[in-house]
Amino acid sequence: MRVPPVALVLTAITTLQFGAALGATLFDDVGAAGASLLRLTFAAVVLLAVWRPRVSGRERGDLWLAAAFGAMLGGMNFAFYEALDRIPLGIAVTIEFAGPLGVAVLTSRRRLDVLWALLAAVGIVVLAEPGGDVDALGVLFALVAAVCWALYIVIAARAGQRFRGGEGLALAMGLAMLVPLVPGLVTAGEDLLDAEVLAIGLCVAMLSSVIPYSLETEALRRMPKNVFGVLMSLEPAAAAIAGFLVLSQDLGPRELVAIGLVVAASAGATRFAPSAPADPA
Repeated sequence: MRVPPVALVLTAITTLQFGAALGATLFDDVGAAGASLLRLTFAAVVLLAVWRPRVSGRERGDLWLAAAFGAMLGGMNFAFYEALDRIPLGIAVTIEFAGPLGVAVLTSRRRLDVLWALLAAVGIVVLAEPGGDVDALGVLFALVAAVCWALYIVIAARAGQRFRGGEGLALAMGLAMLVPLVPGLVTAGEDLLDAEVLAIGLCVAMLSSVIPYSLETEALRRMPKNVFGVLMSLEPAAAAIAGFLVLSQDLGPRELVAIGLVVAASAGATRFAPSAPADPA
């Protein structure tokens, strides 16, 4: 019996957020860029070893697709870690959700989804707190990650159709590690070779990249992009829990209400979402 695509997405959400929280524990040692480099490098090594994707003989369009996929993966991870270094995990993920929210609305033909999008947008604006005490650069990095996340959803769906299994993801991850390469090496230097740092980096890569991205790639083969997008809006709640349990990041009433608005929008959009298409396999 095959695992339902919704279960794949929910598992991916949980592992990704707890992996992100674990990754934040590396910031004091190697910085945000160094942590991003470790995560993407280990993820690339694992995925390339498992899938051994073929490069020769592929159409040029497939290679460009893998390159675009890698650029979005690398940009999303690097920008998100830079945001996480400045603002709490729950807030960073909620602002970043502007990306999949945009995909959900733009790919939907139902007017009701616009209302859910507005509800979530209110929550995101409240968290960003224009003119308030929230670090502006952290918010900017989270918004950059949001754009990359939106493009990732679209490109991953196409890659899932053009590549066998996780070959597209493996190729993309191999290129994604190039994004934080220079800033990671400059920031961390020899600290990247510390045994404890390497062990944590491997765990972060498995939890935050290898497992969730593999599950998401499979889920995107079997469900509409707009349904995937609204399911991903559960990430803020998972991030808030992970931030509290792993990083001891407390959120005030305003932040919790704002996250609740985003999650409520997700619940509403998911409740009335169309059924997933039949699995062609």
